[in-house]
Amino acid sequence: MKSFLSPISDIINDLSNGKMVVIVDDENRENEGDLMFCGSFVSSEKVNFMAKYARGLICLALDKKRFKKLKLKLMTESNKSKHRTAFTVSIEAKKGVTTGISAKDRAQTIKVAVSPKSKPSDLVSPGHIFPLLASDGGVLVRAGHTEAAVDLSGLSTANQYPYGVICEIMNDDGTMARFDDLVKFCQKHKLRMSSIKDLIEYRIKKQSFVKCIRVENLDLGEEKKFKMFIYKNTIDNTEHIALMKGKVIKGKDILVRMHSLNIFSDLLNAKNDDLKKAIDIISKNDNGIIVIIRNPKKELLIKKEKPSEKKILKEYGIGAQILIDLGVNKIKLLTSSSKNIVGIDGFGLEINGTQKISK
Repeated sequence: MKSFLSPISDIINDLSNGKMVVIVDDENRENEGDLMFCGSFVSSEKVNFMAKYARGLICLALDKKRFKKLKLKLMTESNKSKHRTAFTVSIEAKKGVTTGISAKDRAQTIKVAVSPKSKPSDLVSPGHIFPLLASDGGVLVRAGHTEAAVDLSGLSTANQYPYGVICEIMNDDGTMARFDDLVKFCQKHKLRMSSIKDLIEYRIKKQSFVKCIRVENLDLGEEKKFKMFIYKNTIDNTEHIALMKGKVIKGKDILVRMHSLNIFSDLLNAKNDDLKKAIDIISKNDNGIIVIIRNPKKELLIKKEKPSEKKILKEYGIGAQILIDLGVNKIKLLTSSSKNIVGIDGFGLEINGTQKISK
């Protein structure tokens, strides 16, 4: 059934033409789908469709710039909800509405909220539209429907109107629609569906967000002289390291180790010496690159957690962007895992085999 998902490029095309789409999140998270359209294409017909067929809460996802311009306030400064969804106070258009709840009135409120000409005084609170504040960096920082709506709306409007209207989809009996239910919903209403995971992959592949900020020579001992490149992730400001031995020759495979840093495991656990072995192998080979990917949230974890495919792809995507910046396009992957990373070749790198790090 996963084959039912449409490519993100098709989703963007539909949204840019004013159509609605369905976005589903991770099965390990909410495992729910939201009906979505770009806020700049709002109409009373779309709002009515959401209320009649999706049945959830109609919300307006905004980026921080819009949130600040409208001088909105968060519903609570101490968010203790399960998924930390950032609700603001509800809003209503000050003019052009009656009770505020009709499809026409809610569409009017959304129109006012997304209009470049609107001022904070054009809205009042409380109201019948519920704005949501997206995290800076979108789905690359928080894999939620709020961030997906803002990212997709931005991609669909040349980033002029990164505001999306979303509504959870419920079944006829009031339960939340899961994947199979969402497929039937889309088939019935002739809508496309894609996933937040696919959007994360799309952004990593299409948008560069790493910048080399420093280069210096690094001497690690006998025949272990590397050139060290320090890269900065411009979204979350995390710094990553690439150690290069030798040179990149265009059209020729280069040995590459993608290494996710864990201080306890890499520095204090004598049984895990994958990084040291990778340095030794590439030093003896006299040619290769080690990309050390930092994730501050897991660097100090004593208990090794099994990473999800989504997190692995995100880390490999960062590493791929670094390699591409270094002029690499063909690699031989140095790995300690027997598991293939599905989709890594989609990041612009040609993988021509692997070399195992022996235990």
